[in-house]
Amino acid sequence: MEPAGEGPDVILVVDDDEDIARFVEFNLRLHGFEVIHAADGQEALEVIERQRPDLAVVDLMMPRIDGLELTRRLRANPLTSALPVIMLTAKGMTVDKVHGLSAGADDYLVKPFDTAELVARVSSTLRRNKEFREVSPLTGLPGNSRIRREISDRVRSGTDYAVGYIDIDRFKSVNDRYGFVRGDDFISALARSLHRAVVSIGLPPAFLGHVGGDDFVIVCTPEQVRPLTSRAVVDFENAADKLYDPSDAERGYVELKDRRGNIRRAALVTLSIGVSLSDSRKRFTDPLEAIAVASEMKTVAKSQPGSYVAVDRRRGIP
Repeated sequence: MEPAGEGPDVILVVDDDEDIARFVEFNLRLHGFEVIHAADGQEALEVIERQRPDLAVVDLMMPRIDGLELTRRLRANPLTSALPVIMLTAKGMTVDKVHGLSAGADDYLVKPFDTAELVARVSSTLRRNKEFREVSPLTGLPGNSRIRREISDRVRSGTDYAVGYIDIDRFKSVNDRYGFVRGDDFISALARSLHRAVVSIGLPPAFLGHVGGDDFVIVCTPEQVRPLTSRAVVDFENAADKLYDPSDAERGYVELKDRRGNIRRAALVTLSIGVSLSDSRKRFTDPLEAIAVASEMKTVAKSQPGSYVAVDRRRGIP
């Protein structure tokens, strides 16, 4: 999930107890936060689709979708997997804290709590989350906020630039066949391939960031797009072939069982790359818009067989 942007942090309070919700909202607003409220987990999911909170304060016990289930759903969705969650529990029981943290909560508060503790927990969780987003723990590459800063810097400098959004086709088949540890090996291999490609194209230096999972972003000059992506595709496909079990690599596909026990074949992984261009024909001044168009073009690339680079032709190609 992208943070709400500049300005005050937006906190989503999810609690069916009106008095507690009002108390939390009043005190957070007093300390400069913007607050939105949802009465239960179901309403929270609907609110999150419309708005982008920076943190959620979630009550454990609620009707329809409770705090644990809401947290699990947020963690399972790539768009909200990084949203920090503070769980509110009415009991001081250790078991509640353990359940909350194992569901993916970042911190917890035991009711009744005082204002100072509430504000301290919210502030420290936000700070930790922002620091964590700066660098991906798997690849060591800069994360979402640093990616947006890079594009903003290029906007300010007035130079032409391109944003490339990259992910691995059929990545799920690798996780399903070999497990998440091997899946991480594929992500690390892509990071290394992109890094080598960035180094190989020389100056001016291109920027490489890791959005999360198998999603990466490059920011470079329009002229660098083709050599950079061509090099990365060849390099990654060679590296990926070596990560498959030899029998699967030789066959050119992996066999997976679906829920009914039927066997299906999944071709070996390739790359889809979507590119947006900001030049004299079309200027992106908002980093999120440049990323969104690149992401849209990545969807176009997905519809093509093999590794594919789709450039937004509405804005000309390099």
